[in-house]
Amino acid sequence: MLAYSYTRYGSADVITQVEVPTPEIKPSEVLVRVYATTVSAGDWRARSLTMPRGLGFVGRLVFGITGPRRPILGTEFSGVIEKVGTNVSNFQTGDAVIGFPGASFGAHAELIAMPADGKLIKKPDVLSFSQAAAIPFGGTTAYDFLVNKAKLQSGDKILINGASGAVGSASVQIAKHFGAHVTAVSSGKNADLVRSLGADRVIDYRTQHVVETGVHYDMVIDTVGTLPWSRAQHAIRRGGKMVLIAGETSDMIFGGLKAALKGKKMVGGVASESRDVLEAVVDLAKHGFFTPVIDRNYGFDDMNAAHAHVDTGRKRGNVVVTVAPLPITAKVA
Repeated sequence: MLAYSYTRYGSADVITQVEVPTPEIKPSEVLVRVYATTVSAGDWRARSLTMPRGLGFVGRLVFGITGPRRPILGTEFSGVIEKVGTNVSNFQTGDAVIGFPGASFGAHAELIAMPADGKLIKKPDVLSFSQAAAIPFGGTTAYDFLVNKAKLQSGDKILINGASGAVGSASVQIAKHFGAHVTAVSSGKNADLVRSLGADRVIDYRTQHVVETGVHYDMVIDTVGTLPWSRAQHAIRRGGKMVLIAGETSDMIFGGLKAALKGKKMVGGVASESRDVLEAVVDLAKHGFFTPVIDRNYGFDDMNAAHAHVDTGRKRGNVVVTVAPLPITAKVA
């Protein structure tokens, strides 16, 4: 089968199309033909080894000290099951599915083996394969941080920094679904997009102050790491929360103490990659409460171009890569 592999860290050019053996599935696994995948922020970080200042060595411990530990990237996908293991009863050949290998990667390939009891669920018919592939990474991160970790409540007044990215655009929609009042931070060119997702108010970070005098929020969410605690604290009410999805090293390590000293809370850590969270987000998408934003859709032969676009830092939502021709009966995005 064809896949994209890399043996050293760097720009989009380090990704190469290669021929690799078709995965042999275990009795508890299924083999999925990948129809669509994405180039996510997780892929970008692993491939480029771009880490917050001071965490470069930690990045190598996670991804591989001398070179990539997992040479095939791809954190999420949609596809159709081609083979089921002898012990699998919850899936059958021909099932359309959504998969979230997450930090295990492997979706930038024509075929992928997945545990049948893992982060793999059936794709609702109302979702196209492109839409389905763009749900897991951004959607589960947003849901886990806002709902599970930060305990978002109806009526909360929140600020979302980086509202036009994959995680940010999902955060806007999920927050609105749960009844929050959302102020979204983005560039002016993305203002209409985030408004269409439900944002009540938009701040153009290029022309306006993100932290405004006298304006306080129950929750400030930083999805891109450009709003450190030193600035964000002034926008959070006493007892409010800073939700650190991405941020500076000092905030990751000492943020809890910094916030506590000001009578506030810091919510951080790593997003859960559980099946329960994936099911919750896909259910929201199935019922129309969450639609993943798709910036561009590339063909499988254009994987390097997809990575290069993500490298610009200017993508809106998700960058999808179509791996296999979609079936005639498949819905299109």
